[in-house]
Amino acid sequence: MTCDFNGVHHDRGFSHHRGPVTCAAGIPGTRKVITSGYDSAVGVFDLETGTVDLLGYHDHLVNRIVVNQAGTLAASSSSDYTVRLWDLERGQLLRVLHGHSDDVEDFAFIDDTTGASASRDWRILVWDLPTGAVLRVLEGHEKDVLSVVSFGERLYTSGDDSTLRVWDLAAGKLVQTWGPFATETDSCAVDPLRRRAVLGCDDGRLRVFDLDSEALVAEIEAHSSGIKKVAVSPVTGDILSAAYDQRIHIWDAADLHCKLRLESRLATWERSFNWTPDGASVLAGTFDGTVLEWDANTGRCLREIGGTGGNACLNEVSADPLGDVVAVSDDGRVRLGRLSRRASEWSETIEPEAGCILMNAVNLDPASMMVACGAHDHTLHVFDKVGSSLRNERVAALGEGPINSIRVAHHAGYQGQAFVACYSGAIVRVNRQGEVLAKIHLHEGAVKALRIHPHQPLGASCSADGALISWTLDGRLHDRYLGHMAIVDDVAIDPSGTHLASVSRDFTLKVYRFADGRMSHSVSLGRRSPKSMCFLDERTVIVGNYWGELIKFDLETERVTRRTVACNGISSVCTQGRDIIASSYDGALYLVDPANLDVLQTLRAMVQRVMVPELVHAS
Repeated sequence: MTCDFNGVHHDRGFSHHRGPVTCAAGIPGTRKVITSGYDSAVGVFDLETGTVDLLGYHDHLVNRIVVNQAGTLAASSSSDYTVRLWDLERGQLLRVLHGHSDDVEDFAFIDDTTGASASRDWRILVWDLPTGAVLRVLEGHEKDVLSVVSFGERLYTSGDDSTLRVWDLAAGKLVQTWGPFATETDSCAVDPLRRRAVLGCDDGRLRVFDLDSEALVAEIEAHSSGIKKVAVSPVTGDILSAAYDQRIHIWDAADLHCKLRLESRLATWERSFNWTPDGASVLAGTFDGTVLEWDANTGRCLREIGGTGGNACLNEVSADPLGDVVAVSDDGRVRLGRLSRRASEWSETIEPEAGCILMNAVNLDPASMMVACGAHDHTLHVFDKVGSSLRNERVAALGEGPINSIRVAHHAGYQGQAFVACYSGAIVRVNRQGEVLAKIHLHEGAVKALRIHPHQPLGASCSADGALISWTLDGRLHDRYLGHMAIVDDVAIDPSGTHLASVSRDFTLKVYRFADGRMSHSVSLGRRSPKSMCFLDERTVIVGNYWGELIKFDLETERVTRRTVACNGISSVCTQGRDIIASSYDGALYLVDPANLDVLQTLRAMVQRVMVPELVHAS
């Protein structure tokens, strides 16, 4: 190991992030970019030389990285509930800020000694950076806070409660609220040159407000899907917007017309866009763990830095009773293998004919020998499983946003048809040939997961707006299951069809009687957000969370058993015969004994974390 760039450590094992790059921020006066990723790492990319260095790690995925105006400090916001301050002159960790009780999503430097952080605990904390003390707690948002911007004596924040709020720093009080709007407001920015606030909304609209008159001065139909990031040029005030429709636009600050569309790259991460400090370029991170730079005047992509490939954060696994498994991942590849008590091996890796792009959803249907995979670019890929191979790819362009979940029905009239949960709120019904048969519109928010009833022609689904419902396979609402107070991430139906269960960002597991919607259990899971779940049998629920834990709940005894099995979040769980398979963002599948939650076998597609711990504090 060698060391340069003011103390940043080179680790020959770290050539790129092993997970999506959530943010890329330029360091003023340099051609260096500091990055954050789902692999928990904070990196430094050199745009001139192409070298990539590791600054250090969080204990969980990192959501955002920002740099102060002097280029001497960086702050990283993480799902480990902390903010870490990094000394960029020495290349080392300076301080850890503790105070939030949920994921920290964003940070803003107010000045060189003061900062503010936004969190999914619904709060904004104002920090004294030299000591790490909390100066103020700003409360008023009614859901998760995702974005914070500092300008003058005020803070601007937005999030899942569909508002843009303005806070007076000196008084510590809320002074203005725009909204609530019809959809979530994930990202906000401020144009100091024209004294305007910019809001990116999940309805695809940009909303621009005058800071002095507080009037809405423009509402732009900018995208056909939810806007995940807005940013304002520090030089011209031009507005950049990026969304799930995979378009990146630049809007002229003078008259707000679309002046440029950046050259498309399939693996771009919508949340990661920033202007360089000189306003000449646009930076972004990708699902491949790399950093992109565009010319802000021409929209041409100038370079991609960081090693490619090997970025297999596994997003879902599906298995059959004989031990075959199919997994999909951030690298856009479909992996077919075997995982059982006697076997652990990959047999085939498929790259879609149109190219690799992040896949979130997969379903292996043993009855029809069909594998359906859902991609981030709104497309469904259908394969025939022939032995240990996948053949005859068919592609359906659904046009309903990223695909989150897929299940196949076997009821009369729906045999072999796939039901596909989409970010737009639609559930799309597709036949084996990849033809769209129907679109079901019952949700107002992104559909996070769905399941098909084992015996009745019914389905169940959950969404980002906190809804949990059941429906007939022809698209009519059947019942509502009430009780969750936040995003519902996953849903499951037990093998007998008696119980429906769900997990949510309200940190609870809830179990209902499917027939009448009556809740039978509500289980607190602690302050670690659940992600995935399945029924092992009629009385046992298995939950996976973002911290690599499996949680077993017995409906009869109400006993809870917990075990950490992975080094990152458990993205999905399913049954494999009498055992459990858990997929993880750390790049591995884990075969788990349900009796004691011991890991029996591991099938790995990637090693995610490459740094030895002492490098985090090295000087």
